[in-house]
Amino acid sequence: MRRDDLPAAADDAPAAADVLRVRTVWISDLHLGTPGCQATELLAFLRVVECDTLYLVGDIIDGWQLRRQWYWPQAHNDVVQKLLRKARKGTRVVFVPGNHDEFARKYLGHNFGGVDVVEECIHETADGRKLWITHGDLFDGVIQCAKWLAYVGDWAYELTLRVNRHFNSMRARLGLPYWSLSRYLKLKVKRAVSYVGDFEAAVAREARSRGVQGVVCGHIHHAEIRQIEGVLYCNDGDWVESLTALLEHPDGRLEIMDWSERVKAYELARTSSIVVTPASTFSMPS
Repeated sequence: MRRDDLPAAADDAPAAADVLRVRTVWISDLHLGTPGCQATELLAFLRVVECDTLYLVGDIIDGWQLRRQWYWPQAHNDVVQKLLRKARKGTRVVFVPGNHDEFARKYLGHNFGGVDVVEECIHETADGRKLWITHGDLFDGVIQCAKWLAYVGDWAYELTLRVNRHFNSMRARLGLPYWSLSRYLKLKVKRAVSYVGDFEAAVAREARSRGVQGVVCGHIHHAEIRQIEGVLYCNDGDWVESLTALLEHPDGRLEIMDWSERVKAYELARTSSIVVTPASTFSMPS
């Protein structure tokens, strides 16, 4: 069973035991408008999480893909509606556009349905650390110096995801878990590893020059929390393959949440013939 085959649930409030209460959430690289977007799992996460501030750190809507071919299923519309509903109910929602939704940079400083659109911003954690929030594409040499090459790379990435979906359909029929081809290539190809390292170092250097303690970004679809020369570097990952978000707990502690682990637990509980006791039962949010 592929992760995007999980049924979408009605927009009811989750059980109290399932609610994830945190101070701040960062998500990016949703790529709504593409077949690769894991909208069902994203919607399940948004139903569970409650936070004071939600940062949308770029590439929320994939304008590049939508210009090539329109793709907008109901699940993608449900995600947008859920984000707007959170804003109406009191969550501060901040949108920092990325390169794929650069069209939104025309509206910096505006508020749409309770969502603030900003170029960048500073977030102060509960324990007093200042974090610079940026999508990160300004530190991608390919984007800045050879945008045509970025478009080619985007096309190749979409092709890889398409191949990966068919491959994982076969794996699912064999009872094998989901496996990411693009993540494997990123980790194994030396140039890709070098690119990620150079990007992280460049973003951390800029954060240091701004006099902040850390930075939160997206763009490269690689979730990470680590120190780079005294600067806290945080990348919240993506919702195409990784299904990750960055969370700030009430005490200021930062954590990367891997939603795919919850999906795996759900699938295991659903398919297992072993009787599970109520104390250890996992249920997807309704």
